Amino acid sequence: MRFWHGMLPTDFFRLLKRGRFRLHPLRMPMAAIIATVTGFNLTLYLLQQILFGRKIAETQLEHPPIFIVGHWRSGTTLLHELMVRDDRFAYPSTYQVFAPHHFLISEPWITRMFFFLIPKQRPMDNMAAGWQRPQEDEFALTVLGSRSPYSRMAFPNNPPLDSDYLNMEGVAQADLEKWKAKLDWYVKLLTYKNGGKQIIMKSPPHTGRIKYLADMFPGAKFVHISRHPYSIYPSTCRLWPALDDAQGFQIPKNEHLAEYVHDCFERMYSGYDAQYDSIDPANIMDVRYEDIVADPVGALESIYATLELADFDYVRDKIEAFADEQKGYQTNVHNLDDETKQAIRERWSKYFTRYGYDAD
Repeated sequence: MRFWHGMLPTDFFRLLKRGRFRLHPLRMPMAAIIATVTGFNLTLYLLQQILFGRKIAETQLEHPPIFIVGHWRSGTTLLHELMVRDDRFAYPSTYQVFAPHHFLISEPWITRMFFFLIPKQRPMDNMAAGWQRPQEDEFALTVLGSRSPYSRMAFPNNPPLDSDYLNMEGVAQADLEKWKAKLDWYVKLLTYKNGGKQIIMKSPPHTGRIKYLADMFPGAKFVHISRHPYSIYPSTCRLWPALDDAQGFQIPKNEHLAEYVHDCFERMYSGYDAQYDSIDPANIMDVRYEDIVADPVGALESIYATLELADFDYVRDKIEAFADEQKGYQTNVHNLDDETKQAIRERWSKYFTRYGYDAD
């Protein structure tokens, strides 16, 4: 399933234009199918707007979102899965990020008809997948036509698109306002769908945007998760080829992959580090992936207490049950040569120190 399937015609055409229409011949049939589906999306979007547009626009956020942030492959998915065991919160599901234009009316029947389009496990790490599993809202923003570094996946052999959206530095004010408008609408849409529940969002690109998110949603909470760089780096190098192959309109060559991973990291954490002090200390905390794996219940209880989220005892049993289910999960094993380790040490040195990985 390509998330471009959820776009509207004008946004899909704009995406192809930004990629200079450099489609590989073998991917042209896929592009043609997606172009056809975009017309279907437009019809359902107009219907959803007629039925619910006013209600979505008038939705008030009684509780600002909780944002899980951190580099790709740092454990954001695991933390998201743990936190959404609490049914007092809501979250964007895989279908809801792939079909933001019309999921209010299409989700019940499309997820039943096309259950086979989503694999049971994610190809990059074998974690469980499915239409109802929690998913990154960055996919929804991309589908909605917002600028996003995820646009790069469409044309992975072209120069990367929208890397400046990893920390919002250099983004024109007009483009920033458009991005805010898309995100605000999507959060209201999720809030309306879930009867006013507080939304738990998860998206690595949000890591370098925390100031902008806090300005948009006063009182928003942030949980940043770190992981040992020697695990993050090779796992991210595995992630992008898998996504580029699945989502791209080109056959990916994976050129300059290492530099792209380093560049994204540096942009993301230049934003996070610079913006961190602008966040109320009561609304942000750092956790380590290794600590969550070692004691998921204790780690979640600490998050609830530090951010004053809710009564943890209400969800303790569900967290324990989910943690027990994950005990057999095996992470991918990566072997790094000394040259690669040295490059990571040099370019991620502040991260090593700040999150306590210098001693490892």
